[in-house]
Amino acid sequence: MDGIIGNYIPEEWHLVVVVSVVLIVTIITASLTNIIFTRAIKKSESKSGDDLTNLKFLKRGVGVIIYLTGIGVAIYMIPQLRVLATTLFAGAGVLALAIGFASQQALANIISGIFIVMFKPYKINDRIQIRTDLVGIVEDINLRHTVIKDFTNQRIIVPNSVISNEILVNANYQEDKMTKRIDIGISYGSDIDLARTIMAEEVQNHPLFVDARTIDQIENGEPIVPVRVISLGDSSVNMRAWATTNNPADAFIIGCDLFESIKKRFDNEGIEIPFPHRTIYQK
Repeated sequence: MDGIIGNYIPEEWHLVVVVSVVLIVTIITASLTNIIFTRAIKKSESKSGDDLTNLKFLKRGVGVIIYLTGIGVAIYMIPQLRVLATTLFAGAGVLALAIGFASQQALANIISGIFIVMFKPYKINDRIQIRTDLVGIVEDINLRHTVIKDFTNQRIIVPNSVISNEILVNANYQEDKMTKRIDIGISYGSDIDLARTIMAEEVQNHPLFVDARTIDQIENGEPIVPVRVISLGDSSVNMRAWATTNNPADAFIIGCDLFESIKKRFDNEGIEIPFPHRTIYQK
């Protein structure tokens, strides 16, 4: 009896030690990998224009692979669990089929996430719009979903398999420049040429405005700020100026500023912006 116990306990303890070492090495490796990726992400964040999508996606993907590998090796090293796993895999076809159906959506999200990172229809820090009413900045792309921060500071969580099938508008695709349309209506009695001059000057003088003309357009003498009459309304001549900025955030700011500055210039120069009038007769 003493011989059996003396031989049995060392084997059990040896197995416990080996499995513990495997799990500890797995945790340490995952932690070191996480630290390395975190430092790389912080370094990239300090450089404007760097794409963080690949780093953040790889950080989570590599972490999952390390943990799955470590746990798998630990299970394989325990003879009892190894035999049980072999038996289950050999005779549980129905169970495997059920698990396959259950994990179909999760697998679809992972594959869609990989495709998003590879082909980059959008990336982290891009401003995108989905379903006409969901607009925000891409904050994160992980194995399961994409996180979008909207302009009220709320997070929109969209599964990767869903967003990959959506038609979306990406304001930062290929380049960050964005053109803001400044639409203003003037009265029929106002001077169109003067209004055009005022609108062009206000756009050109704004510090966030950039000249988006190509070399050919410059050589052909096209105006730096195009201003055109786009329609004749019931009570107004509707005009539009195009103001280009370096990014969508600047486009929003320049739009707000120009509506104010153009309105003030119109008031000073005698350009009327029509508004509805109502006459009330009292008996």
